[in-house]
Amino acid sequence: MKTVDLRRQQISIDDYVLTQPPVYSGPPKPRDPSGPREESPPAVSVPVVADFLAAAQREFKFVPQTPQKESEFKRAYAKAALAAGLTKPQIVRIYSFEAGGNGEYDVQAGLEHNKRARAITTALGYNQLLATNTVEILAESGHQFLKSLLMCAAALPDAEKAALESKIAVLRKMMNFAGSVPDDWNEHQTLAGTAKGLGIHALNLDIDVGPLLQTQKLMDSIVFARRKGLSETLTAAELEMMNLTGDGNGFDMITMPLPWRDQVPTANFFLRSGYRDNPVAQRNNVVGKLIAATDAHMDVEVAKPGAKELAAALQ
Repeated sequence: MKTVDLRRQQISIDDYVLTQPPVYSGPPKPRDPSGPREESPPAVSVPVVADFLAAAQREFKFVPQTPQKESEFKRAYAKAALAAGLTKPQIVRIYSFEAGGNGEYDVQAGLEHNKRARAITTALGYNQLLATNTVEILAESGHQFLKSLLMCAAALPDAEKAALESKIAVLRKMMNFAGSVPDDWNEHQTLAGTAKGLGIHALNLDIDVGPLLQTQKLMDSIVFARRKGLSETLTAAELEMMNLTGDGNGFDMITMPLPWRDQVPTANFFLRSGYRDNPVAQRNNVVGKLIAATDAHMDVEVAKPGAKELAAALQ
């Protein structure tokens, strides 16, 4: 996308690149016969739930409180999401899109349909938080989570209160680590790749903290849109654009004039590598098509049992 000074002029459609990225159709790169034999690079190993749990135990002596039944986590998430201000369509449709309509609380990207497959990222849970998301949200909003847990602890019998207070103590340690660097995505990404960062990501599996983290990811986007002056309630597909491409890019997509949506390529809103690895954005290669395809996919996924169970929890 071309650079534009928003303080001096309004954005016009010409501020976007309106041609689609070229698709290479030539021959493969030839191998140098005089050089060493080329081999495929080893597959990158992505940490999975077992790694998050092991790191949490090793680094923080923390074991998440996981539900005995999936419905328990859905009820906890529904309660947190509604209390934060998300609408029922936003909650169910984004879960359906991100978690495949039937994902459980520990669903991870790449393992939605086969847990023996290879995880493709650390994206975890109903709204698919990356480990970096978890560290960043804890650094920025952990104090809100502490307040919520302290209020819950105050209302509990002594035995249950002690267990929750122990969890609160761990959360404080994790917050201190997450807040040990400047509030910057790249800094948080570095922390997320450490053993402590992976341990923090295990919070998403905890029935008390996980729903708060998953909810906050979406609320941060809504707050961003409000600060930008958008007063209308975002549809689930519009909110998903912010979730998918980042708040700034997503906001640009959903607030551009409707006629532009059929002309502006989706490649404007992704890093080159992100666009290359996103076949949905490539197939639906203008903004209008991507939003419509997202909505249509949600329409299908909301009919699955997991989505129906979450919808019931919201009643």
